[in-house]
Amino acid sequence: MAWMDPISVLFVFALTLAFLWKRSHFWKTSSRKLPPGPWPLPLIGNLHLLDLKRPYRTMFKFSKQYGPVYSIQLGLQKMVVLAGYKTVKEALVNQADAFADRAVSPLFEEADRGHGIIFSNGENWKVMRRFAISTLRDYGMGKKTIEDKIVEECRFLAQKFESFEGKPFETTTIMNAAVANIIVAILLSKRYEYEDPTFLRLLHLANENVRVLGNPSVMLYNIFPALGFLSGGRKIFLKNRVEIHAFIQDTFIEHLKELDVNDQRNFIDAFLIQQQEEKNKNQSNKFFHNENLKIVVRTLFGAGMETTSTTLRWGLLLMMKFPEIQKKVQEEITKVIGSAQPRIEHRAKLPYTDAVIHEVQRFGNIAPTAAPHATTTDVTLGDYFIPKGTHIIPLLYSVLFDESEWEKPFQFYPEHFLDSEGRFVKRDAFLPFSAGRRICAGETLAKMELFLFFVTLMQRFTFQPAPGMSKEDLDLRPAIGISVPPMPYNLCALPRS
Repeated sequence: MAWMDPISVLFVFALTLAFLWKRSHFWKTSSRKLPPGPWPLPLIGNLHLLDLKRPYRTMFKFSKQYGPVYSIQLGLQKMVVLAGYKTVKEALVNQADAFADRAVSPLFEEADRGHGIIFSNGENWKVMRRFAISTLRDYGMGKKTIEDKIVEECRFLAQKFESFEGKPFETTTIMNAAVANIIVAILLSKRYEYEDPTFLRLLHLANENVRVLGNPSVMLYNIFPALGFLSGGRKIFLKNRVEIHAFIQDTFIEHLKELDVNDQRNFIDAFLIQQQEEKNKNQSNKFFHNENLKIVVRTLFGAGMETTSTTLRWGLLLMMKFPEIQKKVQEEITKVIGSAQPRIEHRAKLPYTDAVIHEVQRFGNIAPTAAPHATTTDVTLGDYFIPKGTHIIPLLYSVLFDESEWEKPFQFYPEHFLDSEGRFVKRDAFLPFSAGRRICAGETLAKMELFLFFVTLMQRFTFQPAPGMSKEDLDLRPAIGISVPPMPYNLCALPRS
């Protein structure tokens, strides 16, 4: 194709560089005090300094050298990194409006075109987020109705674990399926069997997209979009997006056939009814159109599955790595609940177990950088001036491992969330869901799922490494992805008597 010949590529690349130079020109000419940072090289900026597979680690090291507010340059794109609890809170909470926009990401611009929730801005973001949160609440988020669904799914998950009869197995797909069924219940009023081929395909697509988004080729595409045809990760993501959207399209067409304004069954029904109301008012449908529906549903499905499932897999790995902690959790559950079905009301009576769940979230560091923000106006943070439209990276990794906030930040230490008398204590620097205007919309649901799934599994099973492995052999290094999963591992789930 003509657009792929070398002259065309160089021309487009030059235009991209010119555009990025213009955007960063203020940084080169301003007399205001701008955040410090490593000296960039021509064209590539600081790319040569980054661990492209785990960039958050390099950013954390830079914060020790340049301070909690510093700049980094990727290509010709200047970014400001926020490190440490106090800095992240000052920006995202105390100056929430100034840091409320989402930074432009070429891949998501191409995929979502400003629709959906996570990578949209302005009125679309406000309308879609407001609708999503209110509708999730209507369909049970944080209420007994969804608790009953989770409890039911806990039983199915326990039965699946029992079916392996103590033999080793890998948990990723099973855990993804169990957690995904909760968001599917809200979106579609449906539950899938774990072996359902359609369900397995959706889980694979969502899981693969999370993995490829952490691929260095995607980062390089977002920095140099003119070279997108070289990015294998971009191609996989966009191909998977088409397949997921086709499934959602077919699903809401089926919903339209049975739509009843007086009997709204789920999230998709609520959206379609809102869509019809807009049409009946002869209003131009700026927000409740099919593209927004597909992107919002895709986002809720992927995000609703991935982070919670990944956290639970970290939890089981850490229980095998620290069997003495697993034993203490089981003893507390036996003492308080016995063989009764765990419910949310038990949380206050299980302080050690609750502390362990929180420490899994902190130590697992599932989302080391919040999705990138952008400043809505010129703003001063600490001693530094940050111009409007600046790409902001809130480094949540530096918050969850902040040495001024945590006694033993680089150890798995549930006592971070316990007082001297063993009572659970909240910690201000516990921000796994981010903070401010862009805080995770599903936080309440995720907390409920984590507690009920984890307590049910600890009540029913003792987890051990596969035969031939000891706890010392278990690898706590994180794998690669836009969220941070553990390395693949097998476990044995031994039923407790």
